[in-house]
Amino acid sequence: MTTPLTQNSGDLWVFGYGSLMWRPGFEFQERRHARLVGAHRALCVYSFVHRGTPEKPGLVLGLDQGGNCRGIAYRVAAEKRTETIDYLRAREQVTMVYREAWRRIWLDDDPQRNVQALTYMVDRGHEQYAGQLSLAEQLHYCRQGHGRSGACRDYVLATAKELEALDVRDDSLHLLAAQLKGSHETHGA
Repeated sequence: MTTPLTQNSGDLWVFGYGSLMWRPGFEFQERRHARLVGAHRALCVYSFVHRGTPEKPGLVLGLDQGGNCRGIAYRVAAEKRTETIDYLRAREQVTMVYREAWRRIWLDDDPQRNVQALTYMVDRGHEQYAGQLSLAEQLHYCRQGHGRSGACRDYVLATAKELEALDVRDDSLHLLAAQLKGSHETHGA
């Protein structure tokens, strides 16, 4: 599956639904609001590297099957294609909990236009797949998690803030963010 992505010589579209929305880490020509149909954003991945450790996992978002997801589509110039894919593989596939996928996305400002985009789907068979957790469980992992890329709490709050900027309401994520803000102000955690 990875070979066709690197062999194509045209511009690359990348779909971000979590930290890629607010910290892409690669050069791009365009940044557009977009929708992916057939998968949804879920806080369903135990983080062992970026936002936690195997001993004290954090929790991060995965693109899980079913539903739809609003996020950001980035168009990367053809000459940056291979470099960008290499960067994304190093960032997103450090423990292989995500599968590299080529998915059709619709651009919000032109609902008739869709493009093929590279994105990363959660592997439900991976040991880091958390599935659907209760709010109390999510709070526990988000409070304890701290990894290579920082605190899990900061990741959730930054993602909730970006979703608000996109005018996207994710009730469960926003409820979690409110709880994390409240516990930080009250307990200094």
